[in-house]
Amino acid sequence: MKTIQLGNLTLPPIALGTWSWGTGINGGNAVFGNHYEESDLKPVFNEAMKHDLTLWDTAAVYGFGASETILGHFIRGSSGTILSTKFTPLFLQGKNAMYRSLNKSLLRLNADYADIYWIHNPDNVEKWTKCAIPLLQSGKIKHLGVSNHSLAQVRQADAILRAAGFRVSAVQNHYSLLYRNSEDSGILNWCREQGIPFFAYMIYEQGALTGRYSAANPFPKKTRRGNAYPPEVLSKIEGLLGTLWQVAEAHQATVAQIVLAWAIYKGTVPLIGVTKTHHVTEAAAALNITLSGEEISLIEAVAKQTGVKIPCGWEKQ
Repeated sequence: MKTIQLGNLTLPPIALGTWSWGTGINGGNAVFGNHYEESDLKPVFNEAMKHDLTLWDTAAVYGFGASETILGHFIRGSSGTILSTKFTPLFLQGKNAMYRSLNKSLLRLNADYADIYWIHNPDNVEKWTKCAIPLLQSGKIKHLGVSNHSLAQVRQADAILRAAGFRVSAVQNHYSLLYRNSEDSGILNWCREQGIPFFAYMIYEQGALTGRYSAANPFPKKTRRGNAYPPEVLSKIEGLLGTLWQVAEAHQATVAQIVLAWAIYKGTVPLIGVTKTHHVTEAAAALNITLSGEEISLIEAVAKQTGVKIPCGWEKQ
């Protein structure tokens, strides 16, 4: 399995997301219409570890602690996990907010440190980047990443960290066939030039690009993804899904596997949500799929023709 270097840390080529794990405010039930608890998810964790997919991504705001708590229970007694979690300035303010949030996250995760700690949104880049420096110096954060930042904000954070002897270690942004802002704005190129990984979240557009949903089989109502992709929007991407099915058949694969292979082809670390064991086994198998340049061009051209581009509510252009 091809691996990725993040300083002295060796990462698997796929990160596994846990936003759907647990319920509560901003949890899986509100965002996805799911209700997954520990008994549902332990087999998923075990399957991932069996395939050496050990990089787990969560956040304090996913279910406001629910996701971290479940993951922490699984980590207890396990070894080899790589932990990625986040500080979200939009929800947490005040003196020592990052320090307090990190400590609570580590307590829930049964961990002494975070392998990757993300500043989740660019609210006051200078303030929060500087707040992370003592945590890097103490070793409670091994690597600092920035998420949902523009190129100018990434560079600003990197300059602040450089002055203290550190660097932005990774960038994590929304990136998919239907939403390529980070490519168009030069962020992907910047990451390549700096030799740091770009984590692509929502490559499946929360399920819209998996082939499972359609105008005739829409998302659950009154959920984040149901509001973003109602039947009238799902109908606009039917042509893209049809093209993805054709490419998938040529590779004896699923649509989700082709989307994952596309994201890897683009040089990103795809961050995919996993709630069932087959999500893990299919993702592991997708690492063996190599798309041709012609297939990439076809998929991207059809995606552009849909005219669908839906930013998340927290994103700024």
